[in-house]
Amino acid sequence: MFLKLFPLWAPLAAVLGFLFEPALANTGAAIVPLLTVVMLCMGLTLKPADFVAVGGYKGAFALGMLLQFSVMPLAALGIARLFGLDTDLTVGLVLVGSVAGGTSSNVMTYIARGNVALSVSMTACSTLAGVIMTPLLLSLLVGTRVDVPALDMLLSLVKIILAPVALGVAINSMAERYVQRIKPALAPMAVLAILAIIAIVVALNADNLRVVALTVVLATLAHNLAGLLLGYLAAKAAGFDRAICRTIAIEVGMQNSGLATALALKFFAPIAALPGAIFSVWLNITGSVFASLSARTDRRLPSSD
Repeated sequence: MFLKLFPLWAPLAAVLGFLFEPALANTGAAIVPLLTVVMLCMGLTLKPADFVAVGGYKGAFALGMLLQFSVMPLAALGIARLFGLDTDLTVGLVLVGSVAGGTSSNVMTYIARGNVALSVSMTACSTLAGVIMTPLLLSLLVGTRVDVPALDMLLSLVKIILAPVALGVAINSMAERYVQRIKPALAPMAVLAILAIIAIVVALNADNLRVVALTVVLATLAHNLAGLLLGYLAAKAAGFDRAICRTIAIEVGMQNSGLATALALKFFAPIAALPGAIFSVWLNITGSVFASLSARTDRRLPSSD
């Protein structure tokens, strides 16, 4: 029940961050450790086989990865210009578009009756690819407007993503019997960490929210919806069935906004973390709606296109 209500918890965390600004504003240093916990929890649910399970879905996997690191960063830049976002907010939105898919995409894919194996493989592989792609894309798209510390970001991504995910995979491979005992607690633990990140980021940006909230809210919503829509349409145009189309749409539209938030706080102005925090709220609302509608559609239509 706790996980099913995540679309409600995310906005609530944002509200709590706003209400308890004085208490949370000094806890920004906790964001990176919290994100490391999320990545470790993800790693504990994976095995080396998950990274090579794409063998049966090579075309879908290749398309999904291409869209992940093209549609979302380019859409972010275009939407930022359309909404007239300033430099810091543009950096934040492009950063959201340049990171890997979010870990909650696997849950949403399951609810939507998509291809969970493909979803897990895409999330895992895009997470590792993001170590290189995220600083590279940010340098290419906004590097002329701000100083992007690509090397420092690369090293941070190795510590925040690669190390904890690899540790989790290793532990799961060597001590699967023990990991199975704690596995039911991993997803709730990751969700709690993400909710804490949302609350802290909102508290850090409480003053900025009062000024730019509506613009950023609409821009991040447009970014999220663009990923879902373009991901689905591209997969449909490539001839994949409904399950694959939904999986790719969710993987493309649901970003690891917690990572984007942590990177923004570490390397850029605090306000650059705002798009990531708001995106965290939107992706769980739109992802849940998309997944629910997809599942209902399957009940009315034949099992194949």
